[in-house]
Amino acid sequence: MSQSPIDLYYWPTPNGWKVSIALEEMGLPYSTHLINIGNGDQFAPEFLKIAPHNRMPAIVDPDGPDGTALSVFESGAILSYLARKTGSFMGKTARDRVAVEEWLMWQMGGLGPMAGQTHHFLKYAPEDIAYAKDRYRKETARLYGVLDRRLADNEYVAGDFYSIADMAIWGWASLWEGQEQTLEDKPHMARWLKQCWARPALRRGRALFADLRGDRSDTWVQNDLFGPNDA
Repeated sequence: MSQSPIDLYYWPTPNGWKVSIALEEMGLPYSTHLINIGNGDQFAPEFLKIAPHNRMPAIVDPDGPDGTALSVFESGAILSYLARKTGSFMGKTARDRVAVEEWLMWQMGGLGPMAGQTHHFLKYAPEDIAYAKDRYRKETARLYGVLDRRLADNEYVAGDFYSIADMAIWGWASLWEGQEQTLEDKPHMARWLKQCWARPALRRGRALFADLRGDRSDTWVQNDLFGPNDA
């Protein structure tokens, strides 16, 4: 049976990229519904029915597990759902799955929020708060140090296989410049960024409505330092 298109509620941000990349990597058909977070689309009552937290991305799968439509919100939950649905990008063993879940949760609870706060206080906060800038910049640097050490002994974050954990982490990590970070002391993270960027499906997911991004602080992607640039 063919898969009906999944409805993707999306805006081109690191959180949105997680799901657009996953859908491309898994070869699932989808229809994109733009949720312009700058205009407040995420607060529309009809979107609240899908995403009660008023956050994109979200999906509606018309071919849910019981044969009826299923909506899923929160990017980590969406990635896990799609991996289970397709039986892909979770590794082959129980140990693999634990590692994927660990690093997916690391992104959801650590890197995403901290890098997001770094972006906010460096670029968008109405007041220049030096303490906040320094706090979140340092914590983001610490997290990238964790990532670099992990990748010193592993090809990808969960082991020797590419997974939904890589998809979750890559978007935020690719914005290291805008977070006022450096890769000079993180060679393993730099290698991993390049290796992921070489995947055509990742580039397609990253390119989805990329023209709508107002502040693009990812010049290494724009300048194609690491490979063919479809963004």
